[in-house]
Amino acid sequence: MSIPPADPILPHNPCNPSDQFDVLGVAISAINLDDAVRHISCWIEDHSKAYVVLTTVYTIMRAFDDPTLRARINHATMVTPDGMPLVFMARLMGHRNVDRVYGPDLLLAMSQVAVNRGYRCYFYGGNASSAAQCSQVIVQRFPGLQVVGSYSPPIREMGALEENAIIAEINAAAPDIIWVGLGSPKQDQWMADHREKLDAPVLIGIGAAFDFFTGRIPHAPRWIQRSGFEWLFRLISEPRRLWRRYVIHNPRFVFHAVLQLLGLRRYPR
Repeated sequence: MSIPPADPILPHNPCNPSDQFDVLGVAISAINLDDAVRHISCWIEDHSKAYVVLTTVYTIMRAFDDPTLRARINHATMVTPDGMPLVFMARLMGHRNVDRVYGPDLLLAMSQVAVNRGYRCYFYGGNASSAAQCSQVIVQRFPGLQVVGSYSPPIREMGALEENAIIAEINAAAPDIIWVGLGSPKQDQWMADHREKLDAPVLIGIGAAFDFFTGRIPHAPRWIQRSGFEWLFRLISEPRRLWRRYVIHNPRFVFHAVLQLLGLRRYPR
């Protein structure tokens, strides 16, 4: 699939974040959680066709190695800093208002807004029935939340007919937000490839949030999340699955981030 170049984010559009900072060729919105909630709500009210990528160090490094993925991410309507190393870099570049926009936090914040404004939610992704289970957990925390459907795709690759049927089912449910929990970078590719086929105003990729809320994966305490060492907590929790992600990609990120901050190398989008 040919990916068009990322559209410029226009400052005069109140729905779109106007400020960005670049990390190894990925343009990240200089925002915090409150900003993200405001922009997403604006897109829903405006009946836009937006998608939101929550970017971690791992996502950055996968995009660094894959220009096609990098194009998909840079074409997103908003790319949030979902990781304290990215927040630290933003602040070093002068963006003092930037803070982490973490998938579980964004889901909780937007769920409260959805209850207040009547937004309809659909949960797509996860393993087995985790999308449905996560939606049930969120509804228990936010009574009155309208969940209009959920679907956990099979591990195998779906054929065109099966995939089109799921897209039609999602559109028939008429959600305002589709929460996509396929993990990065799969969810980022899925949102970019399916954005035009889906009628929902906003698609948001929230990684492992489904598994956190259903208890399948332990959730790091808040102080660890804020310290920048959540990766170590997750590595200890799931060493066999995550060792390559953190042991290989984290040192690579630090090396290239230092080169960028010192102005010794440019990383074009």
